[in-house]
Amino acid sequence: MGTLSRRALAAGTFVVAGALTLTACGGGGTTGASPAATAATGASSAAPSAQNTLAAMVPDAIKSDGKLIVGVDASYPPNESVDPASQKIVGWDVELVEAVAGKLGLTAEFQNAGFETIIPGLGSGKYELGSSSFTDNKDREKVVDFVTYYSAGTAWAALKGNPKGVNPDDACGKKIGVQQGTVQIDDIKAKTEACVKAGKPAIDQVVRKQQTEVNADLVTGKIDGMLADSPIVGYAVKQTGDKMEIIGQAYDTAPYGFAIGKNSGTFKDAWLGALKEVIADGTYKSILDKWGVGDGAITDPVINGAQG
Repeated sequence: MGTLSRRALAAGTFVVAGALTLTACGGGGTTGASPAATAATGASSAAPSAQNTLAAMVPDAIKSDGKLIVGVDASYPPNESVDPASQKIVGWDVELVEAVAGKLGLTAEFQNAGFETIIPGLGSGKYELGSSSFTDNKDREKVVDFVTYYSAGTAWAALKGNPKGVNPDDACGKKIGVQQGTVQIDDIKAKTEACVKAGKPAIDQVVRKQQTEVNADLVTGKIDGMLADSPIVGYAVKQTGDKMEIIGQAYDTAPYGFAIGKNSGTFKDAWLGALKEVIADGTYKSILDKWGVGDGAITDPVINGAQG
């Protein structure tokens, strides 16, 4: 999808203060060779590898137990969701975190929670990383740091054939579904205000806690259309056997970012370096292609890359 969508908390939901209270989701992880393990082999006295140099940049508070506690809302397939068969948290976002953590000698331990609670959880120390399709924006950067890793935007969907004639540019009077806490909330509110100002019926906004609930509402005809991140909309179309279709073009492209607490020292630099290694060795592309989301791949991740 040339201009991919993205997930994010509505800008107005942030309180830039110590009173943040967000939470996150859970799962499993993989582990790469730790610096200690390398030393134990009696390996060479040559200059340390890039991987070991990066691992040394991880603060002791994070690496002391070998685990990386990751907050994630696992209701956003294919990025992050719970596999019904195994009840494990899966997705390309999950696999990418595991790959990057492995470069730092850490095992990712995912904790499942409400999307809007994750960033406050980073501030309180409950989580060491937030990975839940967060859009990197200026308001969030006041609260946490981001390491960018993907490019996404907003897309709309309707039932196959668009029987209710939903138009993303003029959805006045239509019943439209959206997940709470996402940037799409601000988007649909703005579109509703435009309808009212033009003397047209307001959009009937149906807000659900989880994106999977929004998807189900559309398939069962409870709503006329929905909007979400484009990778999510594209995946939903496939998973429902084409019972729905993408309408219009994706817009408002912006970067996803891994969220890291402001008090995490050099961890953001270590994470950025490890992500660059995962991109360079081909693991990044392999993971995205496996899940069919390669269109949003980036080549140059940065710290705090919010646009505008």
